[in-house]
Amino acid sequence: MTTSIAIAEKITTLRQVEEKLGLRLSGDSQFFTEWMVDLPPLSEAEQTRLEQVRQNYLYQISDGSLLEETVKMVVLSPLLELAGFYQAPYRFKTEVSVDIVAQGDNDEILRGRIDILVLQGKLWIVLIESKKTTFDLELAIPQTLAYMATHPNPEQPLYGMIANGSSYLFVKTLGKQYGISDLFATRSQYLNNLSGVLRILKHLGRIITES
Repeated sequence: MTTSIAIAEKITTLRQVEEKLGLRLSGDSQFFTEWMVDLPPLSEAEQTRLEQVRQNYLYQISDGSLLEETVKMVVLSPLLELAGFYQAPYRFKTEVSVDIVAQGDNDEILRGRIDILVLQGKLWIVLIESKKTTFDLELAIPQTLAYMATHPNPEQPLYGMIANGSSYLFVKTLGKQYGISDLFATRSQYLNNLSGVLRILKHLGRIITES
């Protein structure tokens, strides 16, 4: 993974993604529709479980930002379990972590980390950790694309979910193009966003096992 580490550390902006990797945001509205169409329905039990996950998150976040392990336990792990990713035929491998730095208030330097799980080599689960604040998902998009760009078969569609516990978005790469979904928020109770995230994960899981 030495090459991937070097790429991810040097590519921190979408402009660098375009200039150094040749990846460009697709202007085709049909390029990345997998997060919008043919999504499977959820059972009443699944929806009830997701509402409990949301309430657990709101309770834990009420005392301040959550560390990575808490985010994994409270939000990410239940989502992956409900999506069926801990069962056959799915298998994970853990990629290396990448440090991220952002400018905070009063010139404070905020440091975080991106951890990556790869499912079946085709679905990238990216979790952002921060000890003092919740990093914007935008900070993780360039590094995620950089990792996905190192895949040995660029003509195979790859998918990713980037999460920080409070928000989620999905990305797709194919050839020299990429697409990004809308943003989903854990806190939302009106749009049932966690249900949307789970439906997308289930759909992407089906795609990568059938391809």
